[in-house]
Amino acid sequence: MKIMAINGSPRKNGNTATLLNKSREGATSNGAETELINLYDLQYRGCISCFSCKRIGGKSYGKCAVNDELTPVLKKIETADAIILGSPINFGKETGLMSSCLERLLFQYLVYDSEYSSLFGRKIQTGFIYTMGLNEKQAKIKGYHTLINSNEFFLAKMLGSSETLLAYDTYQFDDYSKYFCPVFSEEHKAKVKATQFPLDCEKAFDMGVRFANAK
Repeated sequence: MKIMAINGSPRKNGNTATLLNKSREGATSNGAETELINLYDLQYRGCISCFSCKRIGGKSYGKCAVNDELTPVLKKIETADAIILGSPINFGKETGLMSSCLERLLFQYLVYDSEYSSLFGRKIQTGFIYTMGLNEKQAKIKGYHTLINSNEFFLAKMLGSSETLLAYDTYQFDDYSKYFCPVFSEEHKAKVKATQFPLDCEKAFDMGVRFANAK
């Protein structure tokens, strides 16, 4: 069992990376092999709309034709048993590099038939861990769940299944006094970090366990 974790945050030790590593701990505790990919270590771009992956008889049919540092990651996903993606929601959406990764990963498999079927050829589990500074009520008001539901739909449609873990109201700065952010209360953020974030870590761990035990 091989499970890939893909970090779409520029931070390697932040909230998103912590939750991804907890999911890996859960997976390895049940015998799975895991690998963490940090997207911000890579140089690549999003889909260039060349449609080579749709060209009948073309050498790149069903495969992204762009060749850059994301290409080996896409090839690894072809043989992975599950993937767990993670991204903070910044300015209302996942990070730019995560968005570009999703474009390249999912569009190559999309078939323009009546069912919008997939060329992936098998079904794997996918999970998406989101972290965000807003609380649940604020996130709903801002429409975050439209983005989340869309990503979940396309991951399930192209790869087989998808589930989501949402970590709300996360701690953003090491020292809030250094930043102008009166909308946030450092005392409240510290309380959430101490009480809720450990529960989110448990949920991430459990996700890894479930994925490792999937048949």
